Amino acid sequence: MTGRDITIYDPAKLARDEKRVERGFWRKLPRVLPRIPFADDLLAAYYCARDGATPTYVKALLMGAVAYFVLPTDLLPDFIAVLGFSDDASVLLTAVTTVGGHIKDRHRDQARATLARLAGRG
Repeated sequence: MTGRDITIYDPAKLARDEKRVERGFWRKLPRVLPRIPFADDLLAAYYCARDGATPTYVKALLMGAVAYFVLPTDLLPDFIAVLGFSDDASVLLTAVTTVGGHIKDRHRDQARATLARLAGRG
C-alpha cells in the first residue's frame, strides 16, 4: 500500500463543511469584512477549495478552515472585541501554511477582485 492509497480526509466531513460554507459564507463575509484583517487569505482559501483542480485533501483542509469561520459559535465568539476572530485567523493560518502551495495566483486574484467589489471599487 502506498501513501496514495490512504484517504487522509473524511468525505462525510468534507460534504458537511461544504454545505455549511455554502449556507453561510456569503451571508457572514460582507457583514464582518471591516473587522477581519485576514479576508484576502480567507477568500483565496475559499476559491482554492472550490477549484476543481485542487486535490481533494487540500479542499478538505481549506474547506474545514472556511467552515470554522462560518460557524456561529466557536472557541472565541466573533462579537468579542479584538479577540473574536483570532481563533478563526489561527485556524485559517494553519491551513494556509500547510497547503499554501496549492493556493495559486488565480485564487489570490479572485480574492482581490471580490474584496474590491465588496468594498464598492469594482
